[in-house]
Amino acid sequence: MIEDTTNQTSAACEAAGADNVIDIAIIGAGPAGLSAALYGARAGLETVMFERISAGGQLAQTEHMENYPGFPEGANGFELAFSMKQQADRFGARTVGEEVTSVDFTQEPKVLTTAFSEHRAKSVIIATGARPRKLGLELEDELQGRGVSYCATCDGNFFRGKEVMVVGGGNTAVGDAIYLARICKKVYLVHRRDKLRATAIYHKRLEALPNLEFVWNATPRKLVTDEGRLAGVRVEVLTTGEERDIPVEGLFVAVGTQPNTEFLDGALRTDETGYLVADETGVTEVPGVYAAGDVRTKFLHQVVTAVSDGAITAEEAAEYLAI
Repeated sequence: MIEDTTNQTSAACEAAGADNVIDIAIIGAGPAGLSAALYGARAGLETVMFERISAGGQLAQTEHMENYPGFPEGANGFELAFSMKQQADRFGARTVGEEVTSVDFTQEPKVLTTAFSEHRAKSVIIATGARPRKLGLELEDELQGRGVSYCATCDGNFFRGKEVMVVGGGNTAVGDAIYLARICKKVYLVHRRDKLRATAIYHKRLEALPNLEFVWNATPRKLVTDEGRLAGVRVEVLTTGEERDIPVEGLFVAVGTQPNTEFLDGALRTDETGYLVADETGVTEVPGVYAAGDVRTKFLHQVVTAVSDGAITAEEAAEYLAI
């Protein structure tokens, strides 16, 4: 966890009690939420973040970032998230350690409901991010934690010296493969096309790894088990229909994300993939409600764009409250 928020939670709950209306309620405390909290609190507005587990989101699970400005040698995701949280706290942003389970944006003030209480807010920023997309294979859920993982930096050390597989072709998959190649005996990188979608700078690094094998034009079809744990993956070569069993003890899935919007239950408009529809300022169709970060439909989902979204939506909320 980034930080023990027990005391902050108690204080925030007291401040956001039944007789109090929050100026800016932020649902989610990843980079977008933390940036929004910083800007909202600096503007002198009562700013409260709602986060069930800990601040940082996917950023806190990223071992090494090379494309966040200001860090010539790269940055550790956990440390960067911790710094963002400290900065927001310094200006008075508070945290409620509860998950928002439903919302009512038809009321004024707007209503946020958690498992433990109900909160009212003049404006709301949705910054719940996205979660890893699954392959949809039989036994995938049962094998999570028993060989199947969606976070290489979280679980990679459990497979030190073993053979593993990474599925995907984007920056996350490539970053996972590079990380795992340092500690694992062998890494298979499986991608359904014949070239990667990842940024070109990563390609030469992959080619230089002696223990990495590309498996092109292929996709996993079956998980093979042994005594309740992953023992291999059957992949299909899409160009020929041929199937190949690859013995691995770890499978790291990096095939994209899906937005965390189910709790809204239709309160805001989404696109066909579930991402919230909002313009570049984060404005949604509901006055006083904004979308920031990976939960919003946009061209580029990156930490730097999430931070930008957070700042912009906080400023938009401040303008809304000043009307």
